Amino acid sequence: MAGYHFSLRASLLALALAAASGVACADTVLITGANSGIGLEFAKEYAAKGWTVIATHRRSSTPETLAALQAEHKNVRIERLDVTNLDNINALAAKLKDVPIDVLINNAGVYNDRSKCKGDDEACPGDWNVESFGNMKYSLLDTMMAVNIKGPLMVSQAFYPNLKASRQKKLIAISSSNGTLTGEKQPRPGAIFYRMTKAALNREMQIVAASTRKDGVTVIMFNPGPTLTEHQEYLDGKFPGMLKTSFTVENMVKTIDKVTIADTGRFLRYDGQTEPW
Repeated sequence: MAGYHFSLRASLLALALAAASGVACADTVLITGANSGIGLEFAKEYAAKGWTVIATHRRSSTPETLAALQAEHKNVRIERLDVTNLDNINALAAKLKDVPIDVLINNAGVYNDRSKCKGDDEACPGDWNVESFGNMKYSLLDTMMAVNIKGPLMVSQAFYPNLKASRQKKLIAISSSNGTLTGEKQPRPGAIFYRMTKAALNREMQIVAASTRKDGVTVIMFNPGPTLTEHQEYLDGKFPGMLKTSFTVENMVKTIDKVTIADTGRFLRYDGQTEPW
């Protein structure tokens, strides 16, 4: 019994010392493309839960949205990360090499042509017209493939040691029902670049799931649904079924909390329901 009481006192002392020294005990999430839309909402939700949030962006200077979030939540860490630049990815991975990452969210993505939008104009909807058969801007396809397909793969591999070192070990990719191969009885035209890259993202993450299951890493692809991000706010009230960003992200956070290694490789709706693709 004396040994038990000694061990208990030692454990309590260790916890007290950790708290006094400011050692973080919270889980950690890293989010790509965290300066707007779904990524920003993920950062807000996890920051409010008390997690350590590593919010990344590709801008040359810190976006105002993330600066404001960090001012409100001291558990938010802002880092620059261009998911198309392997040197940049590896540099940040080296900087964070001793940081376990419980949840890695590959959120950064491109879905249409925003070349005419100002860099800080998140409300600019962009242009879908240049990715329709007969009118395709192939330079946009190159960008989408780099961001939507290659980016998540490079980020996942670079930060894989961080995932393995964590408690939760969850790798998330934000996909879309637009990438479905079997979910549409009558496929509609349009958005060919975006839709093909999301189908490819799902397939690559299935293979990543098969490759990492042995390490206890859970890989999930999400369909967030038709979400009213800043880019799509102009659609509010025009189409039924559009979802508030806070609603879909809140549900994805709850689903991430619930998934286990038994779910690895699944494509899920924001609320955990299986999605066909």
